[in-house]
Amino acid sequence: MYIIGDIGNTEIKICLVNNKYIKIKKILLKTNLISHTYINKKLKFLKNKKIKFALLSSVVPYAYKKLEIFFKNKSKIPCTELKKLNFSKLIKLKVNRAQVGSDRIANAISVIDNKNNFIVVDFGTATTFDVIKKPGIYDGGVIAPGINLSIISLNLSTALLPMLSLKSNAKSYGKNTKEALNAGFLWGYKGLINNIIKKITSSSKLNYKVILTGGYSKLFKKHINIKSVIDNNITMKGIIKVYKHFLL
Repeated sequence: MYIIGDIGNTEIKICLVNNKYIKIKKILLKTNLISHTYINKKLKFLKNKKIKFALLSSVVPYAYKKLEIFFKNKSKIPCTELKKLNFSKLIKLKVNRAQVGSDRIANAISVIDNKNNFIVVDFGTATTFDVIKKPGIYDGGVIAPGINLSIISLNLSTALLPMLSLKSNAKSYGKNTKEALNAGFLWGYKGLINNIIKKITSSSKLNYKVILTGGYSKLFKKHINIKSVIDNNITMKGIIKVYKHFLL
């Protein structure tokens, strides 16, 4: 068995997979709660299991370090972070490697098929757009404020604006504060997403397949002007692809 994981700014996903790379168990951890005690409690199910290796993508160094200590010292499981590997045969980075998150690299590796160009839109703590060109080139991307982060920030920074639960059936403008907020976020992000995709496609003069992932992918799919598909397992698929290439 193997462990793959994705350490994000908000949430940590840890998956136990068998030798055929079929998911056996998935555990979610809150990144802001990460501690040795918390990890021991949440991952106690790994005790006495024969784990060959743990491969993690991480954009939160301190959280990765705590998990690495747990795997290596507590459980005697070899562990590494995706960007520590030389994956130049899987993907060519046309950007500064140090400034691209491991999750975005995993997403890109996941979709590469050497036949198509891709734009991966990830609705995470930040809303990111990654441009992958054939044959297997990560060409760059766009980072915009995350939807939830923006909603929380607006709520915390104002005295009277309430917390919003974003809905897809907003009116063009609101008759009360919540309706006005919902219209602002829905139509504002619809415009942002479509304009960024249009800018990427028009500037490169290429056709792209668009893949959506993350919490708001389902809500925004019907608001995107170009055909798109949802894949909320894209990061884990990319990590498994890296694992197969390097660590078998």
